[in-house]
Amino acid sequence: MFARVTSAEIFEEKIDQFIEIYKEYVVPEAKRQKGFRGMNLLVDRKTGSGMAISYWESEEDALANERSLYYQEQVARFISFFERQPIREGYDVPVYEKQ
Repeated sequence: MFARVTSAEIFEEKIDQFIEIYKEYVVPEAKRQKGFRGMNLLVDRKTGSGMAISYWESEEDALANERSLYYQEQVARFISFFERQPIREGYDVPVYEKQ
């Protein structure tokens, strides 16, 4: 499994709107992507720091998702919410436990 992690600084006054749009648009679209396994959105309401983590069957699935421009379209949806350009990183996921 592979995780794509996008870190961002969100304008504090826009956090609730960011979350609603994320739930309404990003989550349903992500579920339709090949190799998608799940996602989390983490937000520190005091600082505006946020992190979106999406899980993929493989690194190739995550990269194919980016080549399809899906990822770029989702980031563009939120551009006015960010204090600065978000940072994208990728990680192997050697342990993934669901309850």
